[in-house]
Amino acid sequence: MDLLDLPLARLAREIPGATAVFNRHGLSFCSGGEKTLRTAIANAHLNQQQILAALLELTGRADDSRDWREASDGELIEHLLERFHQVHREQLAELHRLAERVENTHYGKPDCPRGLAEHLRHMAAELEQHMQKEEQILFPMLAHGQGAMAGGPIQVMLHEHDEHAAAIARIDELTDGITTPEDACNSWRALYAGLRSFKADLEKHIQLENNILFARNLAA
Repeated sequence: MDLLDLPLARLAREIPGATAVFNRHGLSFCSGGEKTLRTAIANAHLNQQQILAALLELTGRADDSRDWREASDGELIEHLLERFHQVHREQLAELHRLAERVENTHYGKPDCPRGLAEHLRHMAAELEQHMQKEEQILFPMLAHGQGAMAGGPIQVMLHEHDEHAAAIARIDELTDGITTPEDACNSWRALYAGLRSFKADLEKHIQLENNILFARNLAA
């Protein structure tokens, strides 16, 4: 089905990250969410192809069937940077924005994820520090064939990966396993869809580093 013919509210619920695209362009998926993307773009006199391309990029992120065990360190590192590091930065910024909106609007409801926005803010700061260590220190070492000297930094990253796993577990605690309430608004549904996508991405990210990139260099 053509994305242009779907309502904004449905796209916000079903495509993690779509809300960030809408927010950048001033498209409301709450009030006015029943409008199709085509109509909303036309009414706002926006560039249809630019917005459609951004949404299609989001839908294509899940398609990664390559066996990365066959890739060189350099190829895998490039993939990690493009597919996960930059994506996590975008994901967490938008998830924090949505969590604040949901908490501010629905704080009195028993299933409101109170404390989620602050947890995501802290998690973003911790993950940013972690990724910068990889980008500035560890990855350049591995890309230049210095894996034999990287045992210490790798052990630090493995420990921090355990901390990221604990942070994901805390998200599950705050959201009842990221279970969307039946009466949730569009922002709430978009938030939880985004959390599920972020969780899957971070777990895949950690798996590629721990089980392939880091394991390969520790063994060497």
